Amino acid sequence: MTTILLTHPASLDHHAGYGHPERPERIQAIERTLEEERFALLARETAPLVSREALLRVHTEPYLAAIESAAPQEGLRRLDADTAMSPGTLEAARRAAGAATRAVDAVMSGRCANAFVAMRPPGHHAETETPMGFCFFNNAAIAARHARAIHGAERVAVVDFDVHHGNGTQHIFWGDKDAMYCSTHEMPLFPGTGAINERGEHDQIVNAPLRAGDGGAAFREAFDIALLPRLEGFRPDLVIVSAGFDAHRLDPLGHLNLVEADFAWATRRLMDIAGRACKGRIVSLLEGGYDLDGLARSVAAHVGALMEG
Repeated sequence: MTTILLTHPASLDHHAGYGHPERPERIQAIERTLEEERFALLARETAPLVSREALLRVHTEPYLAAIESAAPQEGLRRLDADTAMSPGTLEAARRAAGAATRAVDAVMSGRCANAFVAMRPPGHHAETETPMGFCFFNNAAIAARHARAIHGAERVAVVDFDVHHGNGTQHIFWGDKDAMYCSTHEMPLFPGTGAINERGEHDQIVNAPLRAGDGGAAFREAFDIALLPRLEGFRPDLVIVSAGFDAHRLDPLGHLNLVEADFAWATRRLMDIAGRACKGRIVSLLEGGYDLDGLARSVAAHVGALMEG
């Protein structure tokens, strides 16, 4: 059993404006790292376009129409202060979501042990009818609903260690008893959600906020005490990781002090639980991470750990 990497050149064609942290160089930095000899056995596939059916399990038809009509033929169109579209954005977003569903197909069919999607734009801030925080389609929620609709998964969990809380995923899963959302994140920080008392309608939302300046010890404690016992008790049929690496100590958008070893540790702990609960099935989706060196090294640690499975 192997690990599959899903990418597509379209992810380089999404531009959010000069000086914007969510830039094509993020993917280039990841690709350079994953070309190293130690990743020679990493299987590689091209990200497809997502089906409209998959999008509509999470987003509404009016929202999809609005995003499509907002896509510019040239220049940039700003949807909010942080989120903009260029001529290449719509295809990039469709392929990021398509990669998420294709990764689910590969993992649920047993074709691979796990998968990592290195695509942008990210997704965990996108709500059912609202783009925000650099995000257009909620790739993690799309992947989860795809696993249930197409592959018969009864329970799906999303674990999010991005420095920013995944408000969109939490909002989408809020009333869904068979979808768990677990998050560590810095608080207070954008988008302002993610308090411990935000638990969902079925007590299936688990937030473990960290404080500015926290490092690996606090992160690992939050995982071990707050997140992992709840995840194991949920017994998911698939674990989806919203893999944001902006909690790294070098990242310009956060104030946590994680290092590569922390991400590798978290990955292995999730693999342990997935191994017991769902035959090791993990789909990991790139979210944030804006210092190129910190991002590349963290992805290498994360993917290296996935390949151990």
